[in-house]
Amino acid sequence: MPNPAILTVDDDPAVSRAVARDIRRRYGDRYRVVRADSAEAALDALRELRLRGEQVAVLIADYRMPQMNGIEFLEAAMDLFPTARRVLLTAYADTDAAINAINVVDLDHYLLKPWHPPEEKLYPVLDQLLEAWTADGATTTPELRVVGHRWSAPSFTARDFLARNLVPFRWVPADEPEGAGLLTAAGVTANDVPLVVTADGKSLVQPSAADLAAQVGLATTPAAEFYDLVVVGAGPAGLGAAVYGASEGLRTVLIERRATGGQAGQSSRIENYLGFPDGVSGAQLTDRARRQALRFGAELLSAREVVSLEDAGGARVLRFSDGSSVAAHTVVLATGVSYRMLPAPGLAELTGRGCFYGSVASEAPSCSGSDVYIVGGANSAGQAAVHFSRYARRVHLLIRGEDLTRSMSSYLIEQIARIDTIEVHPCTEVVGGAGGEHLERVTLRDVRTGATREVETSWLFVFIGAEPRTDWLGGAVARDGRGFVLTGPDLTRGGRRPPGWALPRDPYHLESSMPGVFAAGDVRADSVKRVASAVGEGAMAVSLVHRYLEAQ
Repeated sequence: MPNPAILTVDDDPAVSRAVARDIRRRYGDRYRVVRADSAEAALDALRELRLRGEQVAVLIADYRMPQMNGIEFLEAAMDLFPTARRVLLTAYADTDAAINAINVVDLDHYLLKPWHPPEEKLYPVLDQLLEAWTADGATTTPELRVVGHRWSAPSFTARDFLARNLVPFRWVPADEPEGAGLLTAAGVTANDVPLVVTADGKSLVQPSAADLAAQVGLATTPAAEFYDLVVVGAGPAGLGAAVYGASEGLRTVLIERRATGGQAGQSSRIENYLGFPDGVSGAQLTDRARRQALRFGAELLSAREVVSLEDAGGARVLRFSDGSSVAAHTVVLATGVSYRMLPAPGLAELTGRGCFYGSVASEAPSCSGSDVYIVGGANSAGQAAVHFSRYARRVHLLIRGEDLTRSMSSYLIEQIARIDTIEVHPCTEVVGGAGGEHLERVTLRDVRTGATREVETSWLFVFIGAEPRTDWLGGAVARDGRGFVLTGPDLTRGGRRPPGWALPRDPYHLESSMPGVFAAGDVRADSVKRVASAVGEGAMAVSLVHRYLEAQ
């Protein structure tokens, strides 16, 4: 592996050269020094480093830069290299901004100009940051290479799993010489993709999510057989429950079948979450929550699918798809919701090959110069439209209603109105899709007149409906007609407690029809579909867990 990089960005050429010179003098034998003269150039360099599977140890950005200041740059860079230490280079007059950046981008340090002599003002700071970065194990992250076809759905699934779990990897097209060579070395053909090659040369042919998780160091097996609290689902509600449960001394395990963050983790920008006045990406927010939960001692199991919930007297037993199980005194159900599949003919077989459900951030750079179609009128669709507008030639937002006001926050509506490359198509639905190797065209229908038209596109992102991930529960807990978990007062209508309820009290506010099992976030019936409320319900569920345990 190449030496890790230290990246500096400053629009003043003299300052940029001086910073790079001083850093190279001290650290050039162990680190690559990458210098950029604008935030955009620096982000391009970081994207290239990420694609090559290389590491970045420290980011140093000048605060006062045109188009994008240092804080905005560091926030964008966090999506590419979340473990890199972040330093803001400021003038004395900008120290207030630097202090604010500590909360906005988890700033590790700010340096005042001039930093001379570097032996006193620069090197001690960098020594400490590089030592902390190394101690966190970031330098030992293995390089993974994923060999696949651009329009292969299994290849997309593997790539998306790694990207959403913030695992560095390098994408190698199967039709390029390096990809063909790796396939030959593994003894497979281009029909067997994806092929994942680990840093130590191990080849995984069409690996499952569990296989990938095990190879990249994600825990998949519980360390114990019994816990105080099991949280199912690592979206905002589940992460909130795990943080509060572990921080308050409960033996807590968090189980996620795909990637931490859920739908919120896919959001390119969340601008109405309390405490982040400049907005925060879903990946940044959920990664912070994940690290916070782990720091308090919670376990996180990845790529584990729970298939049933059982009442075993004083315990609640959760069974996995492989037949194993884990038990606990209490459970918090935070499995969230999934986007509803479009019923339009021709799209099912193109899923992962041009038709995607949710915001797939890893695909955005590939949309450069293309027309992108987004289906949906809620915040998630609006955030995706803004994000893809940075890459696509034009973004077409398709909604069934007359306008966006019924389902989207006003701040997003205003943003979309200011972006010339986003076009909103009211009263429009997708009624068909077609293509060969990948999506090539979709058929649109005007719901007012019934008229249809066909448009050419290779990119369709769908954000419609909300189906709760609760089929696996069967009849274990009461659910409403749409599958959402009923809790608290909704279980005692007419003054009657739910069937089979043996306790001499009514269910607590977030408690399901099985005592000791709580629901939080989008999976709960009549919940408020917002990140902040989901986090709050996760925390509230833990307080009710304590009340339940104290009464046992």
